[in-house]
Amino acid sequence: MASRKSSRKNRSGSDKYSVLLPTYNERENLPLIVWLLVKYFGESGFSYELIVIDDGSPDGTLEVAQQLQHIYGSDKILLRPRAKKLGLGTAYIHGMQHATGNYIIIMDADLSHHPKFIPEFIRKQREGDYDLVSGTRYKGDGGVYGWDLRRKLISRGANFVTQILLRPGASDLTGSFRLYKKEVLEKLVEKCVSKGYVFQMEMIVRARQLGYSIGEVPISFVDRVYGESKLGGNEIVSFLKGLLTLFATT
Repeated sequence: MASRKSSRKNRSGSDKYSVLLPTYNERENLPLIVWLLVKYFGESGFSYELIVIDDGSPDGTLEVAQQLQHIYGSDKILLRPRAKKLGLGTAYIHGMQHATGNYIIIMDADLSHHPKFIPEFIRKQREGDYDLVSGTRYKGDGGVYGWDLRRKLISRGANFVTQILLRPGASDLTGSFRLYKKEVLEKLVEKCVSKGYVFQMEMIVRARQLGYSIGEVPISFVDRVYGESKLGGNEIVSFLKGLLTLFATT
């Protein structure tokens, strides 16, 4: 059973939350998501920092991030760009290397994950001293908005098959809105080998294997406001291959 020796800093109010925002062509979305994050963290009073990890976006996302840093301050907005797209897992590793918080929040920068849920994530984590808290679209009043029937069927089907094969102990395997104890995320990223959309699923599976505790918060997932979805046929094939690999090796 994994140790749950993470410090009880939360009782003294000295916790800090580092939000990792991997970006690629999010010029229109980034100002809105940053404004919302600043708003909800400000209202809740939690200590935070936002780490923008841009992978060489050709649309000028990094320039927008620099303007936001000027507006909100370099103590709140940290820019840690990379030259090109190198994968989600390595983006998290890169961001964690610069994170000063004892908790890490991962989320999409395309406005599909609303920052209003973050205080709920934090409350849930503190209630049970969970090692990670995952947003779920498939429990309670969680849901998906803005998707056509095809995407809903793909998502539901992928989650159903994954539940049958892997029995992961969590209701939403492919979501990417989560809060982790920093040392837990470091350990999970070290153990994971998947790329792309399978990566989030493997994180939950490995967490179960290592005995980490998982809490869940129902969330509303809204399809991206600006830009194009990055989910395509290749990603679906990769997901199925990754699922079968996990089934064979876990």
